[in-house]
Amino acid sequence: MLVYQNSLQGFKQDVGFNRIDTLVADAVKEHLGHRVGESEQRSWQNSLSRVGATMLADRELPEDAHVAIECQLPMSNKRIDFVLSGLDGEGQPNVCIVELKQWDSAQATDIDGVVRTALGGGLHQTQHPSYQAWSYAAYLEYFNEAVETDSIGLHPCAYLHNYTDDGVLTDAFYAPHTSKAPIFFKEDAERLLQFLRQHVKCGDAGKTMYAIENGRIRPSKKLADSVKGMLKGKREFVLLDEQKVAHGLAMRAMQKATGPGAKKQVLIVRGGPGTGKSVVAINLLSDALVKGWNAAYVSKNAAPRAVYESKLTGTFRKSQITALFRGSGQFITTGPNTYDALIVDEAHRLNEKSGLYSNLGENQIAEIIRSARTSIFFLDERQRIHLKDKGSEAEIRDWASAENAEVEVCDLPSQFRCNGSDGYLAWLDNMLDVRQTAVSSLSGVGYEFGVAESAVALDRWIRAKNNGNSARIVAGYCWDWNSKKHPAQNDIVLDGYSAQWNLMEDGSLWITKPESIDQVGCIHTCQGLELDYIGVIIGPDLLVRNGRVVTVPEARSKNDRSVFGWKKMARQNREDTLSLLDDLIKNTYRTLMTRGMKGCFIYSEDEETREWFSQQS
Repeated sequence: MLVYQNSLQGFKQDVGFNRIDTLVADAVKEHLGHRVGESEQRSWQNSLSRVGATMLADRELPEDAHVAIECQLPMSNKRIDFVLSGLDGEGQPNVCIVELKQWDSAQATDIDGVVRTALGGGLHQTQHPSYQAWSYAAYLEYFNEAVETDSIGLHPCAYLHNYTDDGVLTDAFYAPHTSKAPIFFKEDAERLLQFLRQHVKCGDAGKTMYAIENGRIRPSKKLADSVKGMLKGKREFVLLDEQKVAHGLAMRAMQKATGPGAKKQVLIVRGGPGTGKSVVAINLLSDALVKGWNAAYVSKNAAPRAVYESKLTGTFRKSQITALFRGSGQFITTGPNTYDALIVDEAHRLNEKSGLYSNLGENQIAEIIRSARTSIFFLDERQRIHLKDKGSEAEIRDWASAENAEVEVCDLPSQFRCNGSDGYLAWLDNMLDVRQTAVSSLSGVGYEFGVAESAVALDRWIRAKNNGNSARIVAGYCWDWNSKKHPAQNDIVLDGYSAQWNLMEDGSLWITKPESIDQVGCIHTCQGLELDYIGVIIGPDLLVRNGRVVTVPEARSKNDRSVFGWKKMARQNREDTLSLLDDLIKNTYRTLMTRGMKGCFIYSEDEETREWFSQQS
């Protein structure tokens, strides 16, 4: 999506009349549906005015070249600062991607592609500007079909107009990135112009950016389909911004922990649904293996392990797959520092005890930290959905301290699911009363959401979206699993719609089977995984009454082990137990409703609940 666009001549006029920041702010409100703060508008005024001033004095760049500002990347909330498009000397379309920074200083780190600079009132680690510019270009090249079919050349660079080159950002350590995307400093305005002139010699009247704006967005690159290439060392995903930082911190932690007498390392990576936790985790597993380190991917939930393992069958031996993908309860008897690294996805799902009867071991977090030189925990405490879920930052810190481990924490705040819409997640959290946000409507939010009038209509919508095995129905666990013992019976029967729970014979592989479009999944078979589109049947455990979300734990099926024993707990401490159950039920629907990368439709048998969601959306 292009927020602001104009000819180069028009852009120069907007800069010359000192209105560029206001025009961009208005365009963000119109196209993205939200207002911007004073600091962001001030950054546009400063950076765009400097770029504009440089171009105002230039007579070689064609006036009918095209300028786009705040160009949003597909399936992401990331935006390219400045784009200049046109034709080269042979008439081929070109796009110059310019990442603008107001920095005046930076510090080098020992992490590939990562530097330290002043952000938000303090020093923070962030991606090198050249890496950021290159990664945006690579991401756009993958997702936008027009870039390939129209042979559009992408030429990234970074411009730090307040920064005098002090050798930090141009150090040889960062050469792999500056060679792909040159970096220009305060004194380099003429060099920046030469770079732009080199690639844009003739105007294109906006045709190149029109092709990109209207180009088909390729089908989503699902992690499960890419894991095979990643474990063979192929870079299937471009890590953007905070993902790159988290990956670098993890690799540095592994390196620090390998030397003689080195201290254990623990890294906690916090991130909500769709922020790329699993992408970073599998990349780390791949890169650790390339370095010859003994590493494994760990998850409590069997579903993602089963899906990843199924993709590797035929490429890796069964023993290799089993060694790489481990359940969280498999480290009870593992010796200290057996692993160089254990990479724990969905760490919020970790339990205290292990085994079928939850009576084995001491504590899963303790056992993981003890077993590895480096432990990396990917965590979202708002996705805890089981009474036995004990994974929390506080718990991890306590056990890390007991093992005398060094602890570092980083965040993955950017959204790559739900069409890159932070607005949808904020709206959903507000609607489910998970947390209060300022987003009370989906107006202007770029995510497909709807409320079906019947389960039949929901099923029809999902089948229409099921292009390439990419859409499924899931539900709250409010219906007994009768078909487990009686294969001819349907489990969920609603006003003309009937279906069974996910395929018994496929277990955690339910989501990958083409015929599973006829079944309904639950939280236990889809958490940690993603689809293009998700349909969610909201059960009677979550209702809306007089504008308030009400949870009803009694409505959960007796087959649902995630709330097993809650009545006994309530007799001992009713208030705390009901508060915990309220969180777990809301977290369950938050998780279910964020499995779709492109869209979500919901249905509730309760009319008041349906109407409320319809009105609020």
